[in-house]
Amino acid sequence: MQKGKWLPYQVMFPEGYSSSKTYPLVVFLHGAGERGDDNQKQLALGKEFLVSNFHSNYPAIVIAPQCPMDSYWSNVIRHKIGDQIFFNFNTGEDITPPMQLLTALIRNWVESVKVDKSRVYLGGLSMGGMGTFELLWRMPDVFAAAFPICGGANMQKLAHYNRETALWIFHGDSDSTVPVKYSRSVYRKLKGMGMDVKYTEYKGMDHNSWDSVFVEKNLAAWLYSRKLNGVRK
Repeated sequence: MQKGKWLPYQVMFPEGYSSSKTYPLVVFLHGAGERGDDNQKQLALGKEFLVSNFHSNYPAIVIAPQCPMDSYWSNVIRHKIGDQIFFNFNTGEDITPPMQLLTALIRNWVESVKVDKSRVYLGGLSMGGMGTFELLWRMPDVFAAAFPICGGANMQKLAHYNRETALWIFHGDSDSTVPVKYSRSVYRKLKGMGMDVKYTEYKGMDHNSWDSVFVEKNLAAWLYSRKLNGVRK
């Protein structure tokens, strides 16, 4: 917490949690529609996926923060000209207050005795997908894998990603809120950099591509298998 600022979040511990063990950490970022301060809405989408996978099948600690109603995870500006939607991802180092609190929250958990530092995972949808892409350059030493859903990124910052971080990017090809071109561009760039990146595009799907992502049979297993080498546990 910073003076006068706070970031509500929920924590889910795995079945049979033991304070004497370390566990992977999953950070989940919600979209713009789930902003607020009730510490509930951030799990309106994705809770079933998180609980059904990381409670017992792939035991992990899950944290789900909630962004305030008047802000965003990423420093981004949305423009609409006619029927065309554009996003301007800030090219500077400016950080939104929620993102600043979020980085401190993640760092606090990663440095705790509860978390396996080599197995920290990140994902989010829409605004949270954009936040996922931004966190990967703001905290390149932290994440073993990430799954951005229907998001977009500052292309200039991709060079700062950790080459060990694996990504699985998702988008619907008919997205009318965040155009699919943003995920396509990130995928092509990262692929050209030689990174471990996958891309799944859902034909005919609008902005709610998370509906398909959350039933992807291999996503949780894919995350759980990723590990940063040379990271102190």
